[in-house]
Amino acid sequence: MNLGILLALSSALAYGAADFIGGAGSRRYSSWQVVLVGQAAGALVMLVAGLTLPGSPATPDFAWALLAGVGSATGSIFLFRGLARGRMGLVAPISAVGAAVLPVLVGVVVGERPSWLVWVGVLAALPGIWLISRETAPDRPERTRGALVDGAIAGVGFGILFIALAQIQADAGLLPLAANQLIGAILTVLAATSLRQRWRPCRGVVGWGSASGVLGALGTLAFMVATGVTSLGIAGVLASLYPAVTVLLAAGVLGERIGTGQRTGLGICTLAVAALALG
Repeated sequence: MNLGILLALSSALAYGAADFIGGAGSRRYSSWQVVLVGQAAGALVMLVAGLTLPGSPATPDFAWALLAGVGSATGSIFLFRGLARGRMGLVAPISAVGAAVLPVLVGVVVGERPSWLVWVGVLAALPGIWLISRETAPDRPERTRGALVDGAIAGVGFGILFIALAQIQADAGLLPLAANQLIGAILTVLAATSLRQRWRPCRGVVGWGSASGVLGALGTLAFMVATGVTSLGIAGVLASLYPAVTVLLAAGVLGERIGTGQRTGLGICTLAVAALALG
């Protein structure tokens, strides 16, 4: 298994753990507070590291980081709005699949030519991601058009995040990633204010948000490095496996039951990863 595959899987691991911690924190505090603290913590960590470690960022790197911040904030905002509407069962799988498909399509457009085995892995991963992410709780409302729109926009947002991160040069260092996190925090405040949501952090939320944010920032870093050594399409699909990590953590830590569909999805995604690695 090459380095790019391992880094993309590490990105999924970090994103999935970040979502688990952020979700647990959101049960105690406002999700907007958790998101804002997470983005601020991620920006601070990347800023300190970026000022310490070598790097030569150019103007285009910060421009791509700005777009990545817009994508990240958009994805998070619509994902949480879908959750607030009680439609997580539809928002989560659509957003995860959307985040996987968009980088593949853009990669093909810009000239990437995956092997047939890679295409098998990509096509297998999409239903696997859907099954893992899909909420099966019987008390959820029926799927509606509003939930469909939320999920689609969230998926486009996360897909834009992945695509933009892949355009940042390998020698740019970490300052563009700090800018990405900072833009996300600013947009979160603006969105929460416009929607009249509580976003000002309290003391108790700092630990939850910071842990989630630092893990998310590490996931972003791993993904950006992964796209330097493997194709955007492969990295995007593998990073979009993050719901599997969240599901497994919820089962192991909180004792939540893994449904039959989710077990099937985990098996499919395992085979998809193997196909992508061999390809």
